[in-house]
Amino acid sequence: MVFIISGPAGSGKGTVVGEILGRSDEFICAVSATSRPILKGEVDGVNYHYISRESFEEKIKSGGVVEYTEYCGNYYGTLVSEFERAEQNGKHLILEIEVDGATQIKKKYPHAVLVMVTPPDAAEQRRRLFDRGRDTEESIAKRLRRASEELEYLNQYDYLVINETGKINEAVDNFFAIARAEELRANCTVEFKNKYFANSEKGE
Repeated sequence: MVFIISGPAGSGKGTVVGEILGRSDEFICAVSATSRPILKGEVDGVNYHYISRESFEEKIKSGGVVEYTEYCGNYYGTLVSEFERAEQNGKHLILEIEVDGATQIKKKYPHAVLVMVTPPDAAEQRRRLFDRGRDTEESIAKRLRRASEELEYLNQYDYLVINETGKINEAVDNFFAIARAEELRANCTVEFKNKYFANSEKGE
């Protein structure tokens, strides 16, 4: 199964994904690809898959990229090989990506489950961004405007998880409840009918 997790800056979606991976070995997180140079301290295959701009464009043409965007002259996207890696390892795949990429993937993988993680409200989002100490007032205002744009996509998502302050475990529990519900969908158990009658056909 494929789960796409998106959310505004300050939503804590990265923390939620980290907790999911820490609590269950049934999931792996896709590593994005980029054409930008690797920075000091980064590790290829961990932070990103670093490939040349030419190689990235070739993968776009050949269908090796599921979704992508171009930012500041560099490509960022998700490779088909990440889906193959999850399938080969028998794992559910999590993609932590922006709403634009999420809708691109949903078109190609209709079965993908879209989950939006948000703070409880804009005031709390602003407080979290301010407390991080990395953003200027101008940057915070920009991120809040972006949050308004991102929430316009909410009706295209399957689930909403509100990450209340100090209740990260509750947010993660809600994700696992979503995953469990999706596993029980009838269209995810198409092999059950064949298995159901298998013993009967053997005369057992």
